[in-house]
Amino acid sequence: MAPPILRRTGWSRKAQYSLFFGFIALIAGLAIGLVLLIISLAAPRTFDQIEGAALDATKPVREATTQVVTTVNGVMGGAGDYWDAIEQNKKLRAEKEVLRRRAITAAATRQENELLKQTLELRESLPETVATGRVIGSTKDSQRQYAILSVGTSDGVQSGMSVQAADGLIGRIVETGFTSSRVLLVTDRSNIVPAKILRSGEPVIATGKGELGIDLRPLEVGRNPFEVGDVIVTSGTGGLYAPLVPVARVVRLDDDGAIAVPLATPALSSFATVQPPYEPDAFDLGEDEDG
Repeated sequence: MAPPILRRTGWSRKAQYSLFFGFIALIAGLAIGLVLLIISLAAPRTFDQIEGAALDATKPVREATTQVVTTVNGVMGGAGDYWDAIEQNKKLRAEKEVLRRRAITAAATRQENELLKQTLELRESLPETVATGRVIGSTKDSQRQYAILSVGTSDGVQSGMSVQAADGLIGRIVETGFTSSRVLLVTDRSNIVPAKILRSGEPVIATGKGELGIDLRPLEVGRNPFEVGDVIVTSGTGGLYAPLVPVARVVRLDDDGAIAVPLATPALSSFATVQPPYEPDAFDLGEDEDG
């Protein structure tokens, strides 16, 4: 006869063995427990010795377990400290970046305040200053060189007036609006400034060369009176510009003249003052030149 389909001989044998050994272990445990109980009641000293032996026998296991737990706790604590350090570094970097931006802003503010202070001192030292304004922009190309000043006819500004910064002459007003005006820079090719060498007092003519700077020519032909480093100032000739206003510094000599760079530029001058003509009669002349 064929064996039953649902018969699982191997599984039943394993189950029987498991039950049997489990039953044996239970009986052995009960027996050991009963023996220990009797010993503890009948002979306490002997029980203490047995307990001490059990403690000695389990000591290596407990030590190993303690080391494992300590190691795991140390690893977990170290990992926590590591992540805390990362977060703190992120916060410190963010704070450093904020402080850096604040330092840059403070430095820019100090520089602007210093320029404003110099401009105000310049205004106090110059008689009849018409207005003080902010240089709000400049337009430079190969043909014309201009700057925009934040004062206009509402402040008394008129075409032909000179414009000075703390470092020197910037140019002259050539166009006015109600609240702003256009300044023809000393580097413009159409701007001619009567000047002189501060070192020797020799008169020269300063003509703009656009982005190349300022071209200097002596009135006396045949020799070159310039030296590299010479400071050029206005001479007062013509009456439009007051005398002794710094204009440029010589950086290179050529055959009969020199090339200079302006001492005051819109890029380096946040504020500027507008001055009337040094001689009132020169005012009409300045307007004629613009026309």
